[in-house]
Amino acid sequence: MSELINNRAHRIQTMKEIIKHLHRGGSPDEVRGKLRTMVRETDASEIAAMEQELIAEGMRVEEVQSMCDLHSSVLRDVLVQIEPVTAGPGLDPGHPVDTFRRENEALHGAVARMRAAMQAVSHLPDATIPDSELTAWRQAYNDIMDVEKHYQRKEHLLFSCLERHGITGPSKVMWGKDDEVRALLKSLGEALTARDGAAAEWKIVIRAVAEPALAAVEEMIYKEENILLPMSRSALTDDEWGEIWQQTPEYGYCLVEPREGYRPPTPADPARLAAVAANESLVFPTGALTSAQIRGLFGALPLDLTFVDADDRVRYFSEGADRIFARSKAILGRKVQHCHPPKSVHIVEQILEDFKSGRQSVAEFWITLHGRFVHIRYFAVRDEAGTYQGTLEVTQDLTRLQALAGERRLLEYDQKEKAA
Repeated sequence: MSELINNRAHRIQTMKEIIKHLHRGGSPDEVRGKLRTMVRETDASEIAAMEQELIAEGMRVEEVQSMCDLHSSVLRDVLVQIEPVTAGPGLDPGHPVDTFRRENEALHGAVARMRAAMQAVSHLPDATIPDSELTAWRQAYNDIMDVEKHYQRKEHLLFSCLERHGITGPSKVMWGKDDEVRALLKSLGEALTARDGAAAEWKIVIRAVAEPALAAVEEMIYKEENILLPMSRSALTDDEWGEIWQQTPEYGYCLVEPREGYRPPTPADPARLAAVAANESLVFPTGALTSAQIRGLFGALPLDLTFVDADDRVRYFSEGADRIFARSKAILGRKVQHCHPPKSVHIVEQILEDFKSGRQSVAEFWITLHGRFVHIRYFAVRDEAGTYQGTLEVTQDLTRLQALAGERRLLEYDQKEKAA
């Protein structure tokens, strides 16, 4: 029992059994003791493999997610400490990992500034708080909210590449934890907007809302630095890091700009990235269009289109000027279930199941998003024989259309159309 387990498979199996014991109600202190005794040290890939095997054996993602912070706590004693690397072989300044880590450093700074502002408030008497104190607090909060760009890149670019290497379980769990952080930060933002200047009120906000949100941000930073990023560095190829680097500007950066230095590898076959020759037409029963015309046509539509094939893989999305939901080329070929947060995957699977079985052919939703009224429709795509070919998602901003009234019978260009 006291012998060091060196074999990787044995370490993973041991961690699984100990974590299962934790889920059954075992004491965290007892679990820590067992881990220290049986597994002297492990690395990020083994933690990820342990989570993936638990999910493959039937443990629900939501259950792993709910215990994730406790897992992290008990595993810290045996996890090999990874020193932050900002330069060196394979990790030049500006490499995606370098940028992720520098963003985490900046987030740590924003969290520290917010804690300092909270500390100042907590020592004030129960009277009205000066606006200057609240301004510092709100500014730090605004900086922390930049984390959304960081999470979006992680979820849509990094996770996509990990899936190519069969690493899906940890990504699902971490995406779910990202959503928990988002919910906590949203609650904090609502509190910062709604509360008055009474110190007593702010002290409640600190205890019940702010501190849990900041702790969640810090816990995610720890998971990224010690598990996700080391695992990703081991798993991903240079070409995949190049893909991530090229698509990162579509999402933006969190608090810092990337440093100069990193350059992605040159594609081995640039020709494979070229579109079909511009003068080559695709013939339809009702006409023929060149590839350039098809691309322009889809780009001109006031709709966002995304097509998922019969194997549930994303095969196409349109490139309109004002997309409602961000898309990157990293999703192409990716299972659509992995492109959604865990809390909504069951809805995606229900739609696909109903379309494949023929029970349904259309599903629609409408939501208010950032002040816009958005209509989302899903259509089953079938061939002439009725065989299911895939699902088409059509998303449209109906805000302007809802406001139309009367008639317009004379030519009149809108300002946006003139500029275009």
